[in-house]
Amino acid sequence: MPNLNHPDRLFPADPDTRAIARELYDQVKDLPIVSPHGHTDPRWYAQNKPFPDPAQLLIVPDHYAVRMLVSQGIGHHELGVRGLDGSDFEADGRTIWRLFAKNYHLFAGTPTRAWLDHTLEFLFGVDTVLDESSADAIYDHIAECLTQDQYLPRALFSHFNIEVIATTEAAIDDLKWHKMIADSDWDGRVITAYRPDSVIDPDNADFSANLDLFGELSGCDTGNWAGYLDAHRNRRAFFAAHGATSTDHGHLTADTANLSEGAAGLLFDKIRTGGADVAERALFRGQMLTEMARMSIEDGLVMQIHPGSWRGHSPTVHARFGPDKGFDIPKPTNYVAALKPLLDEVGMDPRLTLVLFTLDEGAYSRELAPLAGAYPALRLGPAWWFYDSPEGMRRYRQLTTETAGFYNTVGFNDDTRAFPSIPARHDMARRIDCGYLAGLIAEHQLRPEEGAALARELAYGLAKKTYKL
Repeated sequence: MPNLNHPDRLFPADPDTRAIARELYDQVKDLPIVSPHGHTDPRWYAQNKPFPDPAQLLIVPDHYAVRMLVSQGIGHHELGVRGLDGSDFEADGRTIWRLFAKNYHLFAGTPTRAWLDHTLEFLFGVDTVLDESSADAIYDHIAECLTQDQYLPRALFSHFNIEVIATTEAAIDDLKWHKMIADSDWDGRVITAYRPDSVIDPDNADFSANLDLFGELSGCDTGNWAGYLDAHRNRRAFFAAHGATSTDHGHLTADTANLSEGAAGLLFDKIRTGGADVAERALFRGQMLTEMARMSIEDGLVMQIHPGSWRGHSPTVHARFGPDKGFDIPKPTNYVAALKPLLDEVGMDPRLTLVLFTLDEGAYSRELAPLAGAYPALRLGPAWWFYDSPEGMRRYRQLTTETAGFYNTVGFNDDTRAFPSIPARHDMARRIDCGYLAGLIAEHQLRPEEGAALARELAYGLAKKTYKL
């Protein structure tokens, strides 16, 4: 029976180094998955209902898959993406699957292809290359699998060997699905993460209404600066009670500020009444990153910043289909100057753990690794989003290790909405890291026993320690 996935995939081509990588990988491949940052839907685990058809599971919600086909002139609506305007869209899973299979060759050499091939073989037992001729047979096979109990969300959680997974919810979410999970007799660990962007970013279309709801949920007066900060403290505690160990901040820039209490209060008054200009709204976002860092020192939540994504770059796509439809595009990001107000205030405090992500690879060696290699509060997040790929991961290690080392990084997190891809992503990261370590061992920069210990830390230990899991 042919394999879609070669057992030595992603290992170094040199035979001697490949043998070292294989030995390291054998020691970590079966470690539990710690997934401290992601976007899977908690209702899956709460309700434990069968997943829908193969297209709805593997294609429609996956913006990596959708954006490639859109780039070739295929419409979102043809791929089952529902428009906000109520216009027609393809609802038949088999039709969507056939279109995807016909164009599967477009993904050659991409991480999406690697993740999907891994999923097809190791989750569904498919041993045939997906194309137009095999589309129906593979669709029928997966559809049959999805009717079986071992493919229910909780069963897959166990099958994937997930120890803990974090979802991400807005500050104004009621966390009802997390409560349902906690009240059930299931022992899977699904936690939340505090995402306050919708009540921090004044450019959010619903910002004023969000602040009103924020006040109702917290019991705090969000009409004034002190009450607004108290609302954050209240909601952070609520999230922590539902398992949260981290916060998540998706600002466009890494700009921070450190205003006096009086100046911050006056700025908030202008923000709250809608009278702030563009510069003042940006200043407020920067001030709130510093405020969130202060609160993380108070309550111990790990803070994550991932700037640099121009979200909804196509106004046409955003207006018709909404966010997260494949049109978030990386842009250059400054960190050294941008983070300085925050770092001047709290950067030397070891009680703060601030994890920095980037979509600007040039910043790794120029800014991020030197910062994380000096400030005790900083850690480097893994290669993320567009660089969650074999070459992106290799470059990440090459650009950061000499300056920041391994222990100022946080292991791997999959940051995905595509539940079946989680084991594929972690397997890819483990293979790449084992290959990188094997190179250092082959060059006698690491002793073999050091490499083995580091392989375990990168696959499992660092994420668990950093995110207090």
